Amino acid sequence: MDKIQTLHDYIEESERIVFFGGAGVSTESGVPDFRSKDGLYNQHDVHFERFSPEYLLSHSCLVENPKVFFEFYRQKMDTRNVEPNNAHRYLAELEQRGKLSAVVTQNIDGLHQKAGSKTVYEIHGTTQRNYCMKCGKKYDADYIFNSTEAIPHCPCGGIVRCDVTLYEECLPEAAVEGAIRAISHADLLIIGGTSLRVYPAASYIRYFQGDHLVVINREPLDLKVDLEINDSIGEVFKKVKTLEEKK
Repeated sequence: MDKIQTLHDYIEESERIVFFGGAGVSTESGVPDFRSKDGLYNQHDVHFERFSPEYLLSHSCLVENPKVFFEFYRQKMDTRNVEPNNAHRYLAELEQRGKLSAVVTQNIDGLHQKAGSKTVYEIHGTTQRNYCMKCGKKYDADYIFNSTEAIPHCPCGGIVRCDVTLYEECLPEAAVEGAIRAISHADLLIIGGTSLRVYPAASYIRYFQGDHLVVINREPLDLKVDLEINDSIGEVFKKVKTLEEKK
């Protein structure tokens, strides 16, 4: 049977779909991933070349070299003007229809919420929220990106940082617990746009005990699944939606 038709059928018969996504979901909106040949880690910038990309997005860099951290962060992590793509919008529609119970994302760009998704577990945090490291006061995405200070500060004197899980930091407990709970109760788990190489996030799929496990990824994954489609996730969902509209 045609793979698109099979995915369509899985979605139609399911009531607790969970989507587990990675960088490949947002690259179709123009957001670079991290590890591909055109990814963030391979964008050679003379200004930052004395540092490893992992260090530039680490807790150590934030504490030891905050000017460097915020300069890199402002240059590379601003997605405020990026728009959701077919994948983000289709997942939001599935949630509105009562089919999808949650999105679990490794991305930090906030595009799922921008597309209309409500239940999103951001297991690596988000650039859309910031907070003061001293008093905890919360700030929106504009605060850091629009600040004229090299190191953005709160009126209390504390540094205002992004609510992103940096290297050397623990994943947000509430998001992790929500993700695991959603995956363990799902009847259909769709994994999309991820290499499943980033741990511990990639390990959460082992909690899935539902009916069908689906992978939509440009590159094949070494994973036992019911259905694997090696293609653009946005194009796959566009084709599924076309089938739905023909009914």
